[in-house]
Amino acid sequence: MGGDGVTGRESEAAKAWGVVRKHLRDSAGARLFDQWLKPIFLIETDEADVIRLGLPSAFATNWVRNHYQDRLLAEFRAQIPAIRSVAIETRGGAPAPVVLSATPKPDVPVAAAAAPARPAAENTPLDPRFTFDRFVVDASNRVAFNAAKALAEPGAPRFSPLFLHSGTGNGKTHLMHAIGHAFAARHPDATILYMSAERFMFDFVAAVRARAQRQSDKDTHAFKERLRAADLLLIDDLQFIAGKDSTQEEFFHTVNAIMGANKRLVISADRCPQGLDGIESRIVSRIACGLVADIKAPELALRRAILARKLADLPDARVPEEVLELLAHRITGSIRELEGALNRICAYAQLTGEAVTMDFAVATLGDVLRGVQKRVTIDEIQKAVSVHFDLKPVDLVSARRAVVVARPRQIAMYLAKRLTTRSLPEIGRKFGGRDHSTVIHAVRRIEELRDTDREIDSAVRVLLRELEG
Repeated sequence: MGGDGVTGRESEAAKAWGVVRKHLRDSAGARLFDQWLKPIFLIETDEADVIRLGLPSAFATNWVRNHYQDRLLAEFRAQIPAIRSVAIETRGGAPAPVVLSATPKPDVPVAAAAAPARPAAENTPLDPRFTFDRFVVDASNRVAFNAAKALAEPGAPRFSPLFLHSGTGNGKTHLMHAIGHAFAARHPDATILYMSAERFMFDFVAAVRARAQRQSDKDTHAFKERLRAADLLLIDDLQFIAGKDSTQEEFFHTVNAIMGANKRLVISADRCPQGLDGIESRIVSRIACGLVADIKAPELALRRAILARKLADLPDARVPEEVLELLAHRITGSIRELEGALNRICAYAQLTGEAVTMDFAVATLGDVLRGVQKRVTIDEIQKAVSVHFDLKPVDLVSARRAVVVARPRQIAMYLAKRLTTRSLPEIGRKFGGRDHSTVIHAVRRIEELRDTDREIDSAVRVLLRELEG
């Protein structure tokens, strides 16, 4: 921003951006700031309450959105209280800009898709990434997926409320946003409201306090009307209002009002309704009147499919099949952790200019893998390889050089390098006192053979599954 044509609003934004950049540099440190935040630039805009920021690549844009969206909004609002939102986009306009709501959910990026203006827009913080076509389906989540699509269909809802439950990071929030997007596409004039249960509580308490200060019911009436006017109301993470009696009272009446008007209601939590400790029984009863659908932890096939889908969104990333297999086998906790691990590998590769290899992935994700890794010993590896190839464990440490022994020995060394934290000399000593260069040769040879020999690759995959449990 510069020149004689810069407006007062733009000058104010530019001045604020200078302060925000300084704060970010001081708090993030030079290395992180230079890598991720320094490339951000301010984009001129006529919108009085919106700050628009740009980045040179979609990858950097996504990283900043995921890690600094709330911080940027808070920093700008500290300088210009009138700022309502911050838009972060890729220079060149490839992806639609994401507008960050001033009332974010604590652990999920809150954003509104850039779409034609409609009455619901100001109340609809929907993440544009979370749509039905980007949700990977298998047996563990098919019922929830189909129920979510059915609720978004035109006409009278077949059931309401829809209650989705799963562990953290397994897709329930994705489905809630997808319902919102699909319903908005079919009902452009509909009012759609998404919020966390925690936000419901904060807004309700704020309305009650305002009523007490002003000696007026105007604020509480406005809060009630805003929710009950919604054609689609989505409340995420119900467990956050456990034990909050007054909030639950208002929530119960809101649920009754939405259901009584035959409108659509979607609620999520981290467990089934009957398992929600601290939630009133009458709320549980009302929820149970609708459809309850769970999302199970992703199995290996789904984890692998999710990685493939995620990788398709990163066209510049090159990740070998064996690295994807490593992630799918090792990171079993949640989809969010899985995607985070892939993002981390791709980010580090981009920043360092290195190619993604198995060694690079293990080094990059060392702390992550150690946190989830089943401890495997070299003795266990030798035993498993001996059984698989019908050998005796002593053969692997012997001086025999016949291929029927040498190749399994190389595979065992390769697995020891991949599955343990032992150094190359330590691995060599466990295989009959061999030199570390022998271990290096074995690892490289098996890596080569896995690309050209199906039997070797199949044997390694079987042994990996067995050893990793």
